[in-house]
Amino acid sequence: MQLETVLNFLKRPVVMVTLGVLAGLMVGLIIGWWLWPVEVVNTDPSYMRPELREDYLRMTIDSYRVNGNPNLAMARWNALGQYGPELLNQVRNNPSGLDVGTLAAFSQLTQQVQSPVAGGTPVSPDAAGTAKSPMSTAGWVLSVTGILFLFFLAAAAIYFLPRLLAKRGGGEPTVSMKANELSRNAEKTDFEELGLAPPITQTMTTYMLGDDLYDESFSIDTQGGEFLGEYGVGISETVGVGDPKKVTALEIWLFDKNDIKTATKVLMSEHAFNDQGIRSRLEPKGELVQVGAHKQVMLETETLQLLATVVDVQYGQGPMPADSYFERLTLELAIWPKGG
Repeated sequence: MQLETVLNFLKRPVVMVTLGVLAGLMVGLIIGWWLWPVEVVNTDPSYMRPELREDYLRMTIDSYRVNGNPNLAMARWNALGQYGPELLNQVRNNPSGLDVGTLAAFSQLTQQVQSPVAGGTPVSPDAAGTAKSPMSTAGWVLSVTGILFLFFLAAAAIYFLPRLLAKRGGGEPTVSMKANELSRNAEKTDFEELGLAPPITQTMTTYMLGDDLYDESFSIDTQGGEFLGEYGVGISETVGVGDPKKVTALEIWLFDKNDIKTATKVLMSEHAFNDQGIRSRLEPKGELVQVGAHKQVMLETETLQLLATVVDVQYGQGPMPADSYFERLTLELAIWPKGG
């Protein structure tokens, strides 16, 4: 039962999207930071480690002592960017072998030129001394590519995982498999035979005891592919305690893209329909309807109609009030344009 619960949970669209994004982000960061990191070489000294920047300044001052070229000295000084003044103060406080006269002359020279232009953001170098910059455009492109790739990979894996793990132990079908089989074998209504226009879409769905995450949703599209809305059915109320959940009411809903309000109705067991406490909890969700064989319920929105028909219903047996929870319930959901 635990495996069945996990598989049903993984099939939820929100879970699939969340897992896909998280997996893609993780792989994207691995690609962008570790597998193919962007390395910066032969760049200016402002990107080096603090101790290497100080060494660079000391070499610049010593080189100025040897060649006396002020332009070259200032070009090297400016390469330190925003770190230059602080580093120069550190060197003045601790000359450590530098010629004091040259250090004073270099300090005076820096005062005669404009303040150095701010350099880049400091980064950490690798063991070889080359610096790794913050993730550049190329790195972000790799990350986004990884995210998209992993999203589709995770979505595909989650879609096929329940099918690969559909049979446990000695080949016993899962609750979802049994429910899907009942839905496939249920005979759909031939509305044209009844003199009605064929529905836009017509679906069979079955709830079975043990499917604790039962929550079906379907898209409504025209033959030309235009999206009109969505509809579905899910668990609304349970009774008793323990596993599996004992479902006493299901909620049918219809969303119309042209309507600001989603239409809902609640299908209730006989016990729940006659229990005032349960009724008071469910009344805010929509019209309450007692389930019965071949019972039909109509939902309407601005431009759509949904006809829900109870094809088959069987109550559970156990230490609970009679007719209080469903063993199974098969519904036929058919959609028409309003007035069609």
